[in-house]
Formats: sequence, structure tokens, C-alpha cells
Amino acid sequence: MNSSEPFPRGGDMPRLFTELALRDLVLRNRVVISPMCQHAADDGCATDWHLVHLGKFALGGAGLIFTESTAVSPHGRIGVCDLGLWRDDQIAPLKRVVDFVHAQGAPIGVQLAHAGRKAGSQALWDGGRALTQDELRLADGTPWRRLGPSARAAGPEWTVPDALDATGIAGVIEDFVAATRRADTAGFDAIDLHFGHGYLVASFLSPISNHRTDGYGGDRTGRMRLALEIAQRVRAEWPAAKPLFCRISAVDGAEDGWNVADSVVLARELARCGVDVIDVSSGGLTEETRRLTVPRGLGFQVGFARQIREETGMTTQAVGMIVDGHQAEEILRAGAADLIAIAREALNDPYWPRRAREALGLDPDYDAWPVRHGVWLAKREQQMGDILRRRRDVVSGRSQHAGNVGLTQGKN
Repeated sequence: MNSSEPFPRGGDMPRLFTELALRDLVLRNRVVISPMCQHAADDGCATDWHLVHLGKFALGGAGLIFTESTAVSPHGRIGVCDLGLWRDDQIAPLKRVVDFVHAQGAPIGVQLAHAGRKAGSQALWDGGRALTQDELRLADGTPWRRLGPSARAAGPEWTVPDALDATGIAGVIEDFVAATRRADTAGFDAIDLHFGHGYLVASFLSPISNHRTDGYGGDRTGRMRLALEIAQRVRAEWPAAKPLFCRISAVDGAEDGWNVADSVVLARELARCGVDVIDVSSGGLTEETRRLTVPRGLGFQVGFARQIREETGMTTQAVGMIVDGHQAEEILRAGAADLIAIAREALNDPYWPRRAREALGLDPDYDAWPVRHGVWLAKREQQMGDILRRRRDVVSGRSQHAGNVGLTQGKN
């Protein structure tokens, strides 16, 4: 399709705006709001910021909305002010957000994560650097531990993590399971397990960071073990009617690290564990990633989603520099993915799904908007139509008058 032309009216419905059933959850369109770190929580609890931040995407017409990375343990936070589900008192503030999103007719999911050896960093607007060991001790009164598969730091700025023993690994798995129960109590419709970007599970997957010689290391099968055990246990705890997503880094960005062929194998195994959607990202393992990263351009990760989809038959979600409805539609029609995740574009325009709908040649359908917006916008459109018609009539009348004057002058 020529991206400069609108989708033809009267033609097939754009795939971006067709429904998709994931177990018992039926998405009204294929637009997903990707998790975006906000660093706005209060001791892991959602605040008014989250209500507004996530609520506006429900008003904007997205098919599914995900929270930011939500820690399953206080040691698993990316930053001090991350959301969490490691305590029961964190359920109610999130349920308030969930209830609002549901009231607008949208489903909402939660991304569960453990930052591992990349736990404890500043927010990007504060510099984004790793916290020092002293800062980790003093950050919020609860000393943090960076954890990993082996005693290897994520980069020069990062302290060496504590290598998890068998008891520690079992504890991490139980943290994911307990957070899953809390997510269900809060009313979330989907879970996205964060196994990418160099965080704890990703660091187990990669031979660059995992130098273990026990059953959680060694060959690819051993390195995948933690990911598969978490997925199995979460799937068993999560209601069968609700879908389970898994975000992976298709390539970790490091030389001789995790690659897309490994991701294809992992995706097949995750499917056997009951994962429904592979959320395909890339990179993030080490500082080396800055030199060996996938070149960033429009849709720079879509090829990974396509390869995993084609080689496994799994439902995939594409993310990364997808900027408009035409590009999103082309990705879906090419068979590269089943879902389109946007993040910064949604920050720029929370109504991105509704703008994409119009760009693809569909009527605005103000009846589908939140009624407090749709009624006024429909009225405005009617009034603008009346104004434009009157304007055209005036212009037409002037042209006709000018023509008559010309004819009269020509007779003299």
C-alpha cells in the first residue's frame, strides 16, 4: 500500500481496526499501549499520575493498555519510584486505575518484571545513571541488592550483582507467582512478563551474563530454564481465560550473545508453557549494546517479530518506531505481526488510535468515543460542515457574479 494515500473507503476494513481474540479477551483493535517507565509511584503504589497517564489512553481508543514495568520485589525495581506488586497494599491503588480504564470500555494489562543486575537507576530526566552502592543502601530505607545469574556487572557504571543460589531463584519465581495473584485481584486483563532489556530473566538467557555451571546455566536449555519455570508457574496461577504476553529481546545486542535463532526456540517453548503473545523488542543487556545495537529507524524491530511469527506460528506484537496508522497497517498486512505497540507516539498524542482510524479512511465514529467527548465533537463536525457549506456557497456566488459581470462587459 502507498503510505501517502488513505485506505480506500468502502474497501476492506483496515486490519489495525479489526478485533483480535486472545483467549476470552477480545480486543476492539490491534493498537497496544506499550509499558512506559514513569517513576511516579509512592513506595510501589500507583498515584494520581498513573490514573491520568493510563486513563487518557483508554479515552484515546487503544485496544489494550499496559502499565509500566511493575516490580515483583523491592529488589527488582528499575528505579526508586517504580510501581510494584510485591505487597498486598499495592493492589487497591492499581485497582483504582484498572476500574477507570474498564469504565471507558478498554482492557488493561500489567507488565511484571524483576530488574536483576540493572536494578537501581535514576530516572532518565535525572540523568539515568546507575545508583552507587551507597545510594542503593540509602535510597528509601530498604537496602537493595542487585541480583543476577553470575557475579558479572551490567557495565562499568554498575556494581557486581549477587549471584542467585537455588534458594534465591526459587524465591524469585515465587515473587512472580505472588504478583500474579495480586494482579488478578486488581482486575487486570492480561500480564506481560518482562524477559527482555537485560533485566533478570534476560541476563539468565544470555551467555554473556550467565556463566553458571548448574541447571540454570551452561547450554541454551539451561539458560532458558528460569524463563520457562516462571512462565509455567504464572500461567498456572493466572486465570485460563486471560492472555499471557511475554516481552523478549530478540537479540540482546552483545557480540556472541543471545540471537534471533535463540528467540525462535524460546518462543516455541514459551508457547508450550501457555504464553499467548510474544512481545518482540531487542537489546539492553550490557553497555556493549551501545556499540552493537540494532540500527534505529522506522520499525527497526519489526523484522524480528516477523521471523518469530513465521517460524513459530505464534501471535507477535511489534514495537519500536512505529509512528502512524499507515505504517502500522502495512506491518499487519505484510504478516509481520498481529499487534502494534506504541509508546512515545501515544505520549505525543493519546488519541493516536483515533487519528490512525481517520488516516486510514474510516469515519471518526464519534459514537465510539467517550460520550463526554464524542457528543461535543460530533456537534462540532456538524457545525463545521454547515460553516464550510455556507462558505462554499458564498464563494460560488461570488464566482457566478464575477462571471455575469464579465458577460455583461463583453456585450458592451
